[in-house]
Amino acid sequence: MTTHEQIPSFLAEMPEPALASYLNPSIVPKPLPSGLARVMPWRGELLPAALQEYVWDVAERTQCPPDFVGVALVVAVSAVVGRKFTIHPKQHDDWTVVPNQWGVIIGRPSAMKTPALKQALRPLDALETRERKQHNMAVEEYRTNSELLDIERKAAKSKATKLVGSGDKIGAREELTKVSGDVQTPVQRRYTVNDSTVEKLGELLNENPNGLLLVRDELGGWLATIQSEEGSVARAFYLECFDGNGSFTYDRIGRGTIFIESCCLSLIGGIQPSRIASLVSAAISGELDDGLIQRLQLAVYPDDVRDWCLVDRWPNKAAAECVERIIDHLDRLPAEPRTALRFSPEAQEIFNAWYTGHMQQSRSENLHPALQSHCLKMPKTIAGLALLFELIEGGLKAVGAESTARAIDWAVYLMSHAQRLYGAAINAPLLGARLILERQQKLPEPFTPREIRLKGWTGLDSLDAVNNALNVLIEHNYIVGYEVAGEKGGRPSTRYVWRKQ
Repeated sequence: MTTHEQIPSFLAEMPEPALASYLNPSIVPKPLPSGLARVMPWRGELLPAALQEYVWDVAERTQCPPDFVGVALVVAVSAVVGRKFTIHPKQHDDWTVVPNQWGVIIGRPSAMKTPALKQALRPLDALETRERKQHNMAVEEYRTNSELLDIERKAAKSKATKLVGSGDKIGAREELTKVSGDVQTPVQRRYTVNDSTVEKLGELLNENPNGLLLVRDELGGWLATIQSEEGSVARAFYLECFDGNGSFTYDRIGRGTIFIESCCLSLIGGIQPSRIASLVSAAISGELDDGLIQRLQLAVYPDDVRDWCLVDRWPNKAAAECVERIIDHLDRLPAEPRTALRFSPEAQEIFNAWYTGHMQQSRSENLHPALQSHCLKMPKTIAGLALLFELIEGGLKAVGAESTARAIDWAVYLMSHAQRLYGAAINAPLLGARLILERQQKLPEPFTPREIRLKGWTGLDSLDAVNNALNVLIEHNYIVGYEVAGEKGGRPSTRYVWRKQ
């Protein structure tokens, strides 16, 4: 080092131990682990053949992971089926599963989550449009019938008045009784909701007892709201809605008592990794461990699509029409009486074998308790998926072996994504360290934890998170930290410099 540029100015302020470490050529950085568990990629065979082409078509045109489309489509189907069909996963037990599903697609802002959701939910939008038109016509008829009823009531009242005058009270009562009934107010059938208070959602569920689908383009805000202290009542209601076969009672001043007989809700939304990581961390730490995060059973966190290419072609019309026919068929199946299916003998053996192994593994001491809780909720998910696949294939009597085996394939696929999701929260310091390393050129030298926090980088929005990430970089020999005395006797500050690589 002979020139001013070659001699870093910070060397003069470094204490002797830190300087010796910085200048020691034998200390070299060690590679950082990735921090994210590997996940199983999407396979077309996870869905019945009738849905496969549509998923690939949308994924290619929007350049998004096919996982996003596939999961959203399954949740859409579950919302249409709702409570019409249930399954008893055991042959001689009253354990009943409603096949409603809760899913979330996890990806960066550029992962095309929104286009994937919109395309997957298009068949439901078509049903909503149809019902809205029918409701508008029903409202017009309601208004006409109400006017006619008013006229009839006036005529009946006039006639009853004359009868009373002549002493015929019984005849007067009969005349008034004829028009005592009200015209039934038309209720619009709904399939989806986006933003609703829980009280209003309860009323909508009473009007749509088969169930509804909650769609949130950005699920993070909804999750944060209901996980807050103010959202405790709403959270309790949503937790009840996950099972699909429960009820709920509100007691409110002003609103009175509202009894919701059918708490059946499916859920789908998108979220960024950093947003859900903080919520998973709260569940892992026990701060908010009420099982809400674990109910997001169809949570997929695929690898980013790195290779982008322009795709400009017409959608696959045949594939879209096939999906629409299936959803329309399921929608037209009668909601009453509800039909309960069981596994066929062969399918029952397949499910029992998986169920036994899965429950034994779920109780392993090697699993983090939060992930263990997630696993223990999976049998409901898998039994529900098997039922949905059977219905998609046209079966209405028993859930067969093929649909059951396909659902069990989902178990393996979903577990890999769950391990990435929970692992990302557990390994947050490592992920933060990798991000700082990738963006070291955007930091001054030396730099402080506060300067990193002010950058607003994902997952590094607090000094604790920054310091935890910096400790990982220290352990892997990427940086050297040292203290500098504060000005005018103030507290010393810690600064960091990068090792020469």
